[in-house]
Amino acid sequence: MNNHKNQGAFTLVELLLVVTIIGILAGAVLVNFSGQSQRAKITRANADIANISLALDTYELTIGAYPTTEEGLNALVEDPGVDGWRPFLTRKTFNDPWGNEYRFRIPGTRGINFDLFSIGPDGQEGTEDDIGNWDEENF
Repeated sequence: MNNHKNQGAFTLVELLLVVTIIGILAGAVLVNFSGQSQRAKITRANADIANISLALDTYELTIGAYPTTEEGLNALVEDPGVDGWRPFLTRKTFNDPWGNEYRFRIPGTRGINFDLFSIGPDGQEGTEDDIGNWDEENF
């Protein structure tokens, strides 16, 4: 009698072990990816703030004053009715990577001449994850 089992097949335990290992690896990749995604969004927000700040400084040099808080960032793309105006940016929307509008205030309370910031991932103004032109290490 040949007690020879089919040696080419996997046992249920072996299959469960492989599925468990794949699940653990997939979870680790997902956690790492979500962390990278958040860092990429923060980097993009810093770059946006730097570019918009440059456009605001160019506006001030061209027009002689920054836009008012009421005119806001739209003054960079739509003529607020001031002499010498031209488009200072090509973008029409000013949303951060989390879908919230960038905030602009003049005079600034934290920035040099104005405050320009994102309320960050938590969507709450005034929390530690706000990203603004006052972060000297980013500008």
